[in-house]
Amino acid sequence: MAFELSPLPYDYKALEPHISANTMHLHHDKHHRTYVTTLNDLIKGTSDEKKPLEEIIKESAGKADKVKVFNNAAQSWNHDFFWHCMKPQGGGKPNSEVSGTLDNAFGSIDGFKDEFKKAAIEQFGSGWAWLVLDKGQLKIIKTANADLPLAHGQTALLTCDVWEHAYYLDYQNRRPDFVQAFLDHLVDWDFVARNLSSRMAAE
Repeated sequence: MAFELSPLPYDYKALEPHISANTMHLHHDKHHRTYVTTLNDLIKGTSDEKKPLEEIIKESAGKADKVKVFNNAAQSWNHDFFWHCMKPQGGGKPNSEVSGTLDNAFGSIDGFKDEFKKAAIEQFGSGWAWLVLDKGQLKIIKTANADLPLAHGQTALLTCDVWEHAYYLDYQNRRPDFVQAFLDHLVDWDFVARNLSSRMAAE
């Protein structure tokens, strides 16, 4: 079965003024759609065609002959996850469970934001900043291009896309301003809480 482009979980203009409708149309309808379409073309008629997306990612990670499959599968997954990391009137403070977990790991919510923003800004070129659960511990990591925590045995809890197409129409070269807006006004902490709770329950 071919993979399909999932619709956004909100209207294209729902994240304004922090991310414009123009950016969301370009990012979702052009970039994300291209990853999904290219993946379908690459796996058509192969054994990967009937596998779940996460299985394709794990099996193709680090394999030279599967680079294109990995890149497009991973970017399809990354974008689906990223859209759900945001919501209109997001940001603010997470619930007490997530706040306590972040306090324990980073000293405070501000400590988390500082470290997350640093990772996002210092990712050279295209990539992602992530909050992950790694063997029961919260960590902030950055990955280049399509790379993602799933390929390294980590569980993604939150991500910010720092490819230029994610922010350039609205922020030009001011990536720090985009990341700050993401943290202060867009993060869906309820989504983070659900990811954390489901992972903790599984362990």
